[in-house]
Amino acid sequence: MQHLPTRPPVASPGGRRATVTPVSSLDDLLSRARAALATVIHGKDDVLEHALVALAAGGHLLLEDVPGVGKTTLARAIGRSFQMDCHRVQFTPDLLPTDILGTQVLDPRDGSLRFQRGPVFTQVLLADEINRASPRTQSALLEAMNEGGVTMDGVTHGLPRPFFVLATQNPVDHQGTYPLPEAQLDRFMLRLSVGYPDAASEWAMLTVRRLRDPVDDLTPIADAADLLALQARVREVAVHEEVGRYLLRLVAATRDHKDLALGVSPRGSIALYRASQALAFLRGRAFVSPDDVRRLAVPVLAHRVQCGAEAAYAGVSTRAVIAGIVESVPVPT
Repeated sequence: MQHLPTRPPVASPGGRRATVTPVSSLDDLLSRARAALATVIHGKDDVLEHALVALAAGGHLLLEDVPGVGKTTLARAIGRSFQMDCHRVQFTPDLLPTDILGTQVLDPRDGSLRFQRGPVFTQVLLADEINRASPRTQSALLEAMNEGGVTMDGVTHGLPRPFFVLATQNPVDHQGTYPLPEAQLDRFMLRLSVGYPDAASEWAMLTVRRLRDPVDDLTPIADAADLLALQARVREVAVHEEVGRYLLRLVAATRDHKDLALGVSPRGSIALYRASQALAFLRGRAFVSPDDVRRLAVPVLAHRVQCGAEAAYAGVSTRAVIAGIVESVPVPT
C-alpha cells in the first residue's frame, strides 16, 4: 500500500517497523474498508458496517448464527484488509485456558521456566464457536478483552495493539453449547446475526468462489498503525450533552423495565457511546446524532440485559425489549 507523507516510523507488534498515516488521510478509511469487505461478504452491508464500527471503536464483536454463513471469512478478511496477524482458536468442550493464554514451560538449557505465549497474542483473534467451551475456558478471555493483557504467575504480559476479538457462537439450542456468562457477554461491544444471504448475493458468492477464495485476493487498504491512528481519531468525534443524556435515558430505561431482571451496566453505556462515535465517523460526521445512538442500541445493549422469568417464559426477547425502549424514549430535537 502507498502512504502519503508520514510521521516517523513506529514499532509495531512483532518487532516490525510500520508508518502511521497522517490523520487527514484517515477520513475515508472505513468506507474503503467496507468496500473491500463487500467483495468477500455479499449482501450484508449492515453486518459489515457494524463490524467496522466495533473495530474502529476499539471494541470486540460477537457473531451469533448457524454455521457456514461467513463469520470466519469476515474475521480473515478484516485481518487481511488491515495487514494484521490473525489467529483462529476452535473452542471445544476440552479446551483449557492455557490453550488460549499460554503456559509456563521448562527451558532445558538452564532449567528455568519461561512463558510460552498462546494464540491470544495476536491482533485479530477468531474465537470460533466460543460457546462450545466450558465457562471456565470462556472466562480466560476476560482480562485480555478488557485490559489488553494476560497475567500469568503474577506477571502481566501485554497483548499486541490493536487487539480485536471476533467470536462466533452457535444458537444456544444447538447441541454441545454452553451459555456465555454475563461477564463474558458484557466484554463484547456488539452482538450481531449474519443470517442467510438472499438469492442474488448467494449466486454472486458462488461465482466469485468458483476458482479461489476471494479473501486471498484482498488488497490491504491500511495497516495496524493506520488502524490505531483511526481509533484515536474516532475518540475525537463530538458527543453533545443533549445526545449524551438521550443515550443515558435509553440505558436507564433498561434498569427498571418490567420485563428485565438485569439492566445495562456503565460498561454498556461506554460501549454505546464509543460505538456511536465510530458510526458517526464512518458516515462522515464529526459529531454523533441521536440516529447513531438509535441505530446501535439493539446490537450494543440487547446482549447485556436479561429477561425476567415471566417474560422469558412468555417468549419475550431482549432484542424486542431494547427495540421497544428505543421507540418509547423521546428523541431530542
